[in-house]
Amino acid sequence: MNSDFETTEQPVALITGAAVRIGAAFVRELHTAGYRILLHYRRSQYAAEQLASELNNKRSDSIRCLSADLLDLAQVKQLAEQSIAQWGRVDALINNASGFYPLPLAELTSEKWDELIGSNAKAALFLSMHLQQMLQQQRGCIVNIVDSTALPGVAAFTPYTMAKAALANMTRSLARELAPHVRVNGVSPGVILWPEYDGGVNAEVQQLRVERTALGRMGTPEEIAHAVLFLVRDASYMTGQIIRVDGGATISL
Repeated sequence: MNSDFETTEQPVALITGAAVRIGAAFVRELHTAGYRILLHYRRSQYAAEQLASELNNKRSDSIRCLSADLLDLAQVKQLAEQSIAQWGRVDALINNASGFYPLPLAELTSEKWDELIGSNAKAALFLSMHLQQMLQQQRGCIVNIVDSTALPGVAAFTPYTMAKAALANMTRSLARELAPHVRVNGVSPGVILWPEYDGGVNAEVQQLRVERTALGRMGTPEEIAHAVLFLVRDASYMTGQIIRVDGGATISL
């Protein structure tokens, strides 16, 4: 088998919000497994290009970076079109991009609502729509990154948890709609990385959240990435499922 044929046959995954944090772990995990990666970013151009350069040095032309503001539906459509144009195929879509910050009811505005719903649910739905035909052709899959807080809710994070609950329901609904040719699943992380919004999470709250996990520790981005790879590559008879990778924090739910 010649190398050109091998390259053509390598599957392609589009990962949104993939330049840093958990998204970057997804890039590394799927790349190690032999996937070519379309690395989407919004603002983190330097981090995206550094990660792409590192991994392209390991396997030539295996990572390409694509920039888009997912709050702009015209750019969402363009991202889908550009993704298909890169290597002529998309086999997996990982909807990871997410806005996250506290928004108490007294501070709620329609703009902030639109940002949280848009980044966490609306963009994922429209990107799935624009890639539907390609994913059906490739017998591909969609993996949505939900959140273990989507069901119990979190005070002062109502729009965010509503958006993640919508993404979870989208996972189940699209699994029915896109069957039998496209599998749609989700991963629901628990305490993995502390957020980077202004003010962050104080040490007392951090300790409390860790203590609530049955395993008594934070998870790692790599542990979430393992679950994503499983759903993309190995879970051929799974669809409409959301795997909780939260250290047992939500055992009773």
